Amino acid sequence: MTNETADARPIKNKSYKNCMALNKVYKGGVAKSRTTKNKGVKIKNKPFVSKTLYNKNKKNDRDKDGIACE
Repeated sequence: MTNETADARPIKNKSYKNCMALNKVYKGGVAKSRTTKNKGVKIKNKPFVSKTLYNKNKKNDRDKDGIACE
């Protein structure tokens, strides 16, 4: 398993039940790429970048901007 960012946290490639559960591990949510721009609310934590993790939690991206649970 490779970490897709410079972040030292291990990626837990799993589907989270809801944003509350995901945000306990990834406070800024999960983005599908580094170039993804937030089009919704202003966020205070930078999202963790992982295409695999994003795809497993895509259902939590309500505004369809490429960041789940921002």
